[in-house]
Amino acid sequence: PVAMAAGFGAGLGLALASSAFIGGSFVLKKKGLLRLCGRGRARAGQGGHAYLREWLWWAGLLCMGVGEAANFAAYAFAPATLVTPLGALSVLVSAVLSSIFLNEQLNVHGKIGCILSVLGSTVMVIHAPQEEEVSSLESMAEKLKDPGFIVFAVCVLVSSLLLIFVAGPRYGQSNVLVYVLVCSAIGSLSVSCVKGLGIALKELFSGKPVLKEPLAWVLLVCLVICISIQINYLNKALDIFNTSVVTPIYYVLFTTAVMMCSAILFKEWQHMVLDNVIGSISGFLTIVSGIFLLHAFRDMPFTPNLLPLFLQPGRADPHLPWSSADRHQSCQHQPLLPSEDKGSQSAEEEEEE
Repeated sequence: PVAMAAGFGAGLGLALASSAFIGGSFVLKKKGLLRLCGRGRARAGQGGHAYLREWLWWAGLLCMGVGEAANFAAYAFAPATLVTPLGALSVLVSAVLSSIFLNEQLNVHGKIGCILSVLGSTVMVIHAPQEEEVSSLESMAEKLKDPGFIVFAVCVLVSSLLLIFVAGPRYGQSNVLVYVLVCSAIGSLSVSCVKGLGIALKELFSGKPVLKEPLAWVLLVCLVICISIQINYLNKALDIFNTSVVTPIYYVLFTTAVMMCSAILFKEWQHMVLDNVIGSISGFLTIVSGIFLLHAFRDMPFTPNLLPLFLQPGRADPHLPWSSADRHQSCQHQPLLPSEDKGSQSAEEEEEE
């Protein structure tokens, strides 16, 4: 129990640090891309790679690398369904920093969305399913041969190729889902690679000849390819669309894909009791609701006119006479024509007759 608690604490701390670094990396890379746009360089969304000469972009990439390294270590210590939901905190960090450094609006709806995301993450952590034990590369290899996971991986690869070569040229500039779906689908496979490499590192530190195992090298190569694809298409999405749009949508899709992949590969949901299932689903839906508030109403200004009438400043004044507030009445409670106008109208009709 003490070792399990230590592993849980280490995984939790690493996941929190990962969210902070990754959330900051979005803002740094967006800042670098905006500087390039101001200089008239070819934009990443149009196929340009001038961002490779921008130090802010490299700083963002470094932060993302540190965050991903912390995330890598967190997956080695804790279940994927504990680490992945905490990625919502990167959305919060990105939203707050974007409002400070990129002048992107974070209104009251976004703040409520941030609170809901934190609450949903907490609920998911409490009810997180315990994954099936994977203690060696041999057991990992057996799980990778599972027909369910093979079908899932083939579907991910085929759909990603269709998005890249068919949907990308047509809808990539106008629909944010195209490039973000590519990052999310490939990211679900990268988590599986990270989990396998974490097991390999544990065996390496325990003295086992892991470097002679071909599976470890295959997982490493697959991880490098997946991360390269994610970086490329995430840059395209960030360059074309607002950060407050890309980040929450990427989180929701990425978390969903990782939960599906972990459930198929590690059988995390197989031995869960009903209350934990309901708690995990409710927590995730709470996070999605918070992300929706953070995204959907980001450009809506919150003014006193949006409050109910009894909460508006004019109504709150106890000395304000009721007659002066008649202008706030709804048209549904007013006659179509005033009484005097009705009388004059009937008199005019009698004269015409």
